[in-house]
Amino acid sequence: MSPHQVSHFLLPGLLAAALTGALSHGLSASDDQQQSAQPQQQQAQAPQQPPASPPLVSLTTGTPQELERQGDQLRAQKRYLDAIDYYKAAIAKQQTALLWNKEGIALLFLQHNKDAQKCFEQSVKVDKNSAEGLNNLGFVAQMDKRYNKAIKYYDKALAVRPNSATFHYNLGAAYFSKHQYDTAVKEYRTAYQLDPDIFVRVSKTGIMAQSSSPEDRAAFLFMVAKMYAQAGDVDHSLEYLRKAMENGFKNIDKVYSDSEFASLRTDPRFAELMAQKPQAIQ
Repeated sequence: MSPHQVSHFLLPGLLAAALTGALSHGLSASDDQQQSAQPQQQQAQAPQQPPASPPLVSLTTGTPQELERQGDQLRAQKRYLDAIDYYKAAIAKQQTALLWNKEGIALLFLQHNKDAQKCFEQSVKVDKNSAEGLNNLGFVAQMDKRYNKAIKYYDKALAVRPNSATFHYNLGAAYFSKHQYDTAVKEYRTAYQLDPDIFVRVSKTGIMAQSSSPEDRAAFLFMVAKMYAQAGDVDHSLEYLRKAMENGFKNIDKVYSDSEFASLRTDPRFAELMAQKPQAIQ
């Protein structure tokens, strides 16, 4: 994933997951066979020392590009204060909207929301069509529960980049927080059409707890279950239906009357799930 791809901001957990992927190293089948054929005493080896980390780029002599890459590496390591130092040094030499966004994201991870907002404002000042900057300003406003302001920023971001699933998702979240469910569903559905995995990716990072109350959270999960059912994705529909029940969704009987669940009701797993009656998690 390139720096440009991770510059947009959905929610902190999702961005963190994108930046901290683990590398796995394995043996091929032939390598494994060769090792197992060796005498036991030959297989025993001294533990390998981890490779030494390369020295950090100089804050004074590094090029803007080198400083930006170093900042990205430090941010991926969750060394946010150090990353900010490198983004600032890069901006001092050659400011770009992307650099301001990256500094703002690092500040958000530190929960310095006001300082992050200033960075995103600078991003838009450098480039009035910075879709990332506009979206990020919307996110900060949404965190502060200034939902109307957030919606305005998300709309501006979508005017620049109308096919962004992330922006549509965020706009849906803002409308959902205002309890404007019909409009929220419309935006969520658009996000899903653009990226069918968006709810799965968000869920895996624990961001389904985005809503302000348990009731809203349960309603959100039920809405996602309905969306998956309508799309014919039975597995995910059942998964989110269970989550809705575990979060105490009170109108679960709607699964028997809502037309979107018609095909789901014919699946034997649906009857099994409803018979289990998963209890709300306290």
